[in-house]
Amino acid sequence: MSEGQELASGKLILDQPAAGVTRLRINNPARRGALDHEILDSLAETVGALDSRCLVLTGTDPVFSAGYDIGNLEGRDFPEDAEALVAHPFHSALQALEAYAYPVIAALNGHAIGGGLELALTCDIRMAARGITVGMPPAKLGLIYSHTGLRKFLELCGPAHTAELFYLGRHVDAGRGCEIGLIQHVVEAEELEQRTLEMAGEIAANAPLSLAGNKRMLRTLRAHDGGLPEEVERELVTLRESCFRSEDFCEGVKAFRERRQPEWRGR
Repeated sequence: MSEGQELASGKLILDQPAAGVTRLRINNPARRGALDHEILDSLAETVGALDSRCLVLTGTDPVFSAGYDIGNLEGRDFPEDAEALVAHPFHSALQALEAYAYPVIAALNGHAIGGGLELALTCDIRMAARGITVGMPPAKLGLIYSHTGLRKFLELCGPAHTAELFYLGRHVDAGRGCEIGLIQHVVEAEELEQRTLEMAGEIAANAPLSLAGNKRMLRTLRAHDGGLPEEVERELVTLRESCFRSEDFCEGVKAFRERRQPEWRGR
């Protein structure tokens, strides 16, 4: 494991805990993992420059993230600054995660609230420590949430569970979060890091062209409800056909026949 690199004045820690795996840890315990502009800017810039085959996003005890740092709103003239608030750095960080070419795992070591939960939902896979809570408090703040954020909840939880989360503003435990689609795996707290890195290592050991191609496929299908436009369907067919001409596909088939681990080249 490499030593962690401090980013955003130490509020974000980057390391490589396994081959092909990069981990970003939100390290702002004094503010309960709140996402201030420095963290968000650094997150967007850092993720955009990474190319690891699996990215892990986690936090430091006792929380994953309490969400967007409300302190960033102090002194703002809300009627005048409304447009700027809609476009604040939170969206750039989410877009960087969404655009990441390879799978992203959120390891929820502690509570994930508000924007912290949306950050986790932007990842491809979510693992959580038993006993944590997740929640969306906009109704408690007088906030109308973004349509892009709400869409993520609708896709994962469906309309009824999304309505309950946003209308009540209550926190739910990890078990309930798993039941309604927010979380995929709930594990004991002391096992979270090991289980997450095992999964990340397994992902990173797979064919990079397949990881990136399948993620691109999934992202495109989610962006188009119902039928695909003709040009988009042609693009996805071309993408799939490209794998059959790749060195990695030939290597994967050969390694399978020879009962050995493949040696991927990413081409």
